[in-house]
Amino acid sequence: MLELRNITKGYAEDRKVLANLSYTLSAGEYVAIMGESGVGKSTLLNLIAGLDAPDFGEICIDGVAISSMQDDAATQLRREQFGFVFQAFHVLPHLTLAQNIALPLMLNNMATDCVDQMLGQVGLHGRGHHFPRQLSGGELQRVAIARALIHRPKLVLADEPTGNLDPDTAHEILQLMRREIKANGATGIIVTHSHVAAATADRVLNLTKDGLRPVQPEHKP
Repeated sequence: MLELRNITKGYAEDRKVLANLSYTLSAGEYVAIMGESGVGKSTLLNLIAGLDAPDFGEICIDGVAISSMQDDAATQLRREQFGFVFQAFHVLPHLTLAQNIALPLMLNNMATDCVDQMLGQVGLHGRGHHFPRQLSGGELQRVAIARALIHRPKLVLADEPTGNLDPDTAHEILQLMRREIKANGATGIIVTHSHVAAATADRVLNLTKDGLRPVQPEHKP
């Protein structure tokens, strides 16, 4: 489903954030990426999402390099098949919660009658008419997660999806994300500093200057 081929990205000539990174994820896989601050975790998500472009290398979806697509085709691919949970939420302030969540459905000409159900699933039942200014940071994060999942994308990317949530809500949201990813046969990637969040994934990968490496589970005596 998703293949990273020799991805290199830098922000200065002498500072490569990612260097010759390669990895392949199949449909249905749900992984967590961990690593030290500044190692390039969020940069990697932005590259996969097409929000930034690598200096070298290719990102392929179903064997097709995104960089080789025409702009319209790449935009349509992201709109239909990607769901992204931004660390800064990017909830639109002039739209209600229901309208924010329904946005991917509307852009894809899909029915919006499932919005109320999704609001309930993220603990915001009856709040659809509210505006973002009326919500806490944790509630805004739940809106962003609902918006990323509502159109059943084939690739779910989440940058610190539980960073503003209390432990109980974080557990519920992580379980929702896992259920949706598995039910839709999607590929899911979360970037997180939380070992609790990472434990909900099928596998945990550690991003270092040497690339992505599987984290071996701890064996209890």
